[in-house]
Amino acid sequence: MRNIALQLMYVGTAYHGWQIQKNAVSVEETLEKALEKVVGHPVKCTGAGRTDAGVHARTYVSNFRTCSTIPLDRLPLAVNTRLPDDIVVTRAVEVSDSFNAISSCRKKEYTYRIYNTRIRNAFFVDRAWFYPKKLDESVMQKAADRFVGTHDFAAVKSVGTDVKTTVRTVYYFDVQRQGDIIDCRVCANGFLYNMVRAMVGTVIYAAEGKFPPEAVSDILEGKCRTDAGPTAPPGGLYMTKLWYDEPGLTPEEME
Repeated sequence: MRNIALQLMYVGTAYHGWQIQKNAVSVEETLEKALEKVVGHPVKCTGAGRTDAGVHARTYVSNFRTCSTIPLDRLPLAVNTRLPDDIVVTRAVEVSDSFNAISSCRKKEYTYRIYNTRIRNAFFVDRAWFYPKKLDESVMQKAADRFVGTHDFAAVKSVGTDVKTTVRTVYYFDVQRQGDIIDCRVCANGFLYNMVRAMVGTVIYAAEGKFPPEAVSDILEGKCRTDAGPTAPPGGLYMTKLWYDEPGLTPEEME
């Protein structure tokens, strides 16, 4: 029985997130159905994380077990012929028996994209948050810096999945502008439900002058969700990088 990790990318607009849902189409269910046709038996995929409905992944990792002997280089091609165009498997790697796409992941990076101009762009619908009010990315960065480090992130967690602790470590939160596009890249050892989207909404509130960037520290300390900014829409969020110790799945090898 082989343990195989798949690297994939997907546009999440048509899906109710990664995880299988009873009454909605998910990325996991769609991938499992395609895999079953290729390997000839039912499979259960473990994903790197629960992306929300409408959220995208430029890089995502899922693993499954199979007795099939199909060569690794042929597996992506075979699966892709049975997947819709908005989900693509880019490579397959045989991993150790103990590998688990979620528990073996050391840290993750999400990127949130904002289209910051007065006139919307039809090609960015569900791909970036159209935000017509001018944003000062330098103020956003000052606010973002306050999130870096080990903190209790209860103030930027939406009501959802129960967790043992709301303490996480954010390694960086970088805000960069290129023309009308502002990219917010956040890397952490784990994320709470809607955490990145709430962090983005909070730095935008700081840029709008609703509170100074320094207030983010007090907001985190207060642990009250209503003190922080709004939850940004899902269409601007992308999973962009994953870190594993497994050979064949380092960030450099997956780029």
